[in-house]
This record gives sequence, structure tokens and C-alpha cells, in this order.
Amino acid sequence: MKPRWEASADLVVVGTGVAGLTAALDAQALGLRVLVVTKAALGDGNTRWAQGGVAVVLPGEHEEGDTVDRHVSDTLTAGAGLCDAAAVEAIVGGGPAAVSRLRQWGAVFDQGSDGKLARTREGGHTAFRVVHAGGDATGAEVERALLTQARDGRIAMLDNHVAVETLRTPSGAVGGLLVLDGKGVPGVLRAPAVLLATGGVGQMYQVTSNPEVATADGIALALRAGAVVADLEFVQFHPTVLYTGSGARGRCPLVTEAVRGEGAVLVDANGSRVMVGVHPLADLAPRDVVSAAITRRMNETGTDHVFLDATHLDGEAFRRRFPTVHAACAAIGVDPSVDPIPVAPAAHFSCGGVMATVDGRTAVTGLYAAGEVARSGLHGANRLASNSLLEGLVVGSRAARAVVADRAAGLLDDPRRAELPLGPLAAAVTERDVLQRTMSRHAAIGRNVEGLAAAAAVLEKSTVVRPLRTREAVEDAALTVAADILLAVAAERTESRGCHVRTDYPGRNDGSWQRSIPVRLDAAGRPFLFERALLGGVA
Repeated sequence: MKPRWEASADLVVVGTGVAGLTAALDAQALGLRVLVVTKAALGDGNTRWAQGGVAVVLPGEHEEGDTVDRHVSDTLTAGAGLCDAAAVEAIVGGGPAAVSRLRQWGAVFDQGSDGKLARTREGGHTAFRVVHAGGDATGAEVERALLTQARDGRIAMLDNHVAVETLRTPSGAVGGLLVLDGKGVPGVLRAPAVLLATGGVGQMYQVTSNPEVATADGIALALRAGAVVADLEFVQFHPTVLYTGSGARGRCPLVTEAVRGEGAVLVDANGSRVMVGVHPLADLAPRDVVSAAITRRMNETGTDHVFLDATHLDGEAFRRRFPTVHAACAAIGVDPSVDPIPVAPAAHFSCGGVMATVDGRTAVTGLYAAGEVARSGLHGANRLASNSLLEGLVVGSRAARAVVADRAAGLLDDPRRAELPLGPLAAAVTERDVLQRTMSRHAAIGRNVEGLAAAAAVLEKSTVVRPLRTREAVEDAALTVAADILLAVAAERTESRGCHVRTDYPGRNDGSWQRSIPVRLDAAGRPFLFERALLGGVA
């Protein structure tokens, strides 16, 4: 693949969500020449779909008795023993400053009658500390503010350009990217630093809350560059995605956890409560607990969805507080003030990803990762609700400062020495639908050794080596390697923990499994599991 054009920068950011744009803004403010690239339109990532809010304890705004330490404790509890405590403290502790700066950049959050920021409570939180915007449109407001700031700052941005492969220098450092424009024309972006902020893996499954761009691209790029990934077995299924029918595929509307924070409860088709007696927090238990309980109840009753009963809320009050959810319900003929809302769990968030520090550094010189694509140590085996926007804001900023520091220290390589990848090839399934159906059947909520083995066999039979010449080929290859790794580590982890539920190993085993399973690619490009507890750093 011979590039037809070339550009250069001090930092290339891949992705235009909260982590990528925050990093780009801070890096430019620190004097770097920044180029942002995204494979779709500038606002088409995951960030704008985030409904709930930002979990943060703000000085003078928080609920009486709430503290940063309490937020840290809730995060560690939700993470089921796999969080990096130091990372949690750093990211949660950096939240107030990050949100304050976001507001300075123009983000407007909802206010209560007391003039302070309105706060809600979501699953796993022991206090009302989630600030929100537009009722249930927080992500859209965050994305709007960041994009406006980036455009006002005239940060260079390339939309409809898909990242194909990293450029590597003779020392193994990253020196830029090979990309394809919207017409498939290859080009080269040379830079001593590349930050991956590409989001998650939702399109690995038949039904997800994620948009169509969530295809594990950054995970595949990092692996082929020599980086390490971990915790990919922990895919969080959001408990309450709007059920639109048995034939639903792709992105389905989310019903924010904040609806339960305002008193809604989960019931089955017979009207019986789902969460009573399951967890002390009942309907506001951590997401992994709620999703698993819903799945069990659906299996028991032979149904494919349950209901979220919010009929205690006045219809107009519901519409004002949750306009996005209200509109989605109206589209399928449901009035939340009269009718319980049909919901079911769906793929939502990847708790694992590219092994990175809280400053975004990976095991590969010049390669950084932030946001959902990264395994920063914040989420462990299950993400605490509304910690994702928080992570993107804090780690995006820290990664920008890390690039500046590494550049000043002479740690980055000269991108002019980077070599072009010759006709990049990668294994990919021949039909994405086969992968999605297989993963949804065998690697969603409730896994066992037979199903995982069957899924691995199906994918192996369906996989061929393909040249990465189109966006579809790049995405299919990324989904394939991420799925292969998920199946391998899910089979290896013979316990149930957080989002990873093994029906043949229903108990949690701290003696053997309170650790991550790091994975990299071997010389043949196949996933290779190597044993090392990486709770505090990067391989």
C-alpha cells in the first residue's frame, strides 16, 4: 500500500470523544502541533451517547457527607478486586479540577432549585454525586463543548480517515500512522507520539448501546504495535437498554441508570420485583449485579426482556428530566408515565483495553492510550456508573502532559526514521454477523467452557487473512482479534467476577484470580497469554 500523501505533527490523536479532544486541547495549549483523526464524522463517537452524567465530588456542590474518598471506595467496590487503587485515587481525585475546566470550556450542567449543580445517584454509588446536562444528554453537551473549543482553537482535524497501522522506527518506537481517507486513498501521518482514544468494542455483539464506530480499532492497532492488553473479558452489559423487539440489531437506545436513581424499579412480566433480596442496594446495585439478575429472571420466566417501572413519576416531570429516554420510548409507543418500559441488558462498556498508566503511557515508546480503549486500572472487573466521562477528562489531560514531558526528556524517537508498513495484513472474519451472533450467544452474560470453546471454533473456521485496504476490513480485523482474546481469557479465568460470569464457575476466587491476564500478539500475530499480575504497571 503506497501512500499518496503525507502530513506531520507533534502528536496525532485518534478519536474525537471526551478523552481524545481533552488531550488535543491540552496538548495544543502546551505548545504541541496536534492533529486529530477520526474514521467518521467528528461527533460520531461514543461520548455523545452518554446519558447519565459525570461522577464527581465538587467542592461546595456535593451532597452533605460525600467525599472524594467515598467515591474512591465505591469505585473499588464496583471493580470487584481488580482496580488499581493508586489509579482510582489519581483519577477520582483529579475529577473536580477536570470538571471545573470543562465548565470553563463552555459545558453547561443542570442546576437544582438551590442554585447548585443538580445531582443524581446511579448504581453502585452511595451518594448523589452524578452531575448531568440536558436531563439525560450529558455526553452530547460534553461533546458539544469540547468540539466547539477545538474548532475555536483551530486544532487540525481529519474526519472520515481510518487509522490502519502504526509506523515504527528501527528501535520499535511509534512514529506515526498509516491512514485511509474516505475514498480509500492511503496517506501517512508522521508524529513522535500517537494517542489512541478510539473507544470500545460494542459492535462485537448483536445488540449494544454503542454506535457503529465502536469496533475495537485502537486495541488492534496497539497490539500490532507491540503493546499489551488486559481485562478484555470484562465487558459491561448495561442493565437497561430499551427493548425494541426480538429482531433488534446494532445500537439500541439506552435507558439511563438515573431513572432508577429517581426511584424506578425493575419488574418481570408478572409484575414481581427483580432486585429485591439480590443486593443491599436493590435496583441501584452495581451494573454487573443488576444485569446478571435480569438475565437470571429472563431465563426463569422464559422471556427476552423485563420492565422498568417509572410510573410513579409524573409524565411531564419524566419528559423534562429524561427527554432522550422519553423520546425513545415514544418512538416505540410507550408512555413511561403509564407503561413500564421494556428493557434488557446489552453490551455497553469495555472495562479492559490497552495496558496504560494513568498518564496514558503504554509499553511501546510513543504510543499512548486514554478513555475506553485503555485499561487504566480505574474500572477493574466492572465500571462504576458515570466514571467513564470522568476518566476521559482526567486521563486525556494527563496523557497530553505525559507526551510533552517525554518529548522534553528526549524519550520519543524521530518520526522521520519510521518505516512504512508494507501491505498490512490481518486475520478477519469473513462475515461480521457470524462474529456478532457467536459472541452474543456464548460470550455475553453467562459463559461456560463448552460455549467458549464452540465460539472459538466458529471464529477460527470463519477467519481468513485479508489486506487492510478498506474501513470495513480494518474494523473486521479489529473485532476478530479482540473477540479471539476475549474468548481465550474468559476460558482461562475459571471464576465469576464483575462483568465476567461463568455458569460453570459461579464463585469468585481471590486466591487464584485477583489479577489481570495480560495478552500480546506472538510473532505470527496470534494472541499470547502470559502470566503476570499487572495490577500496578505496564509490562
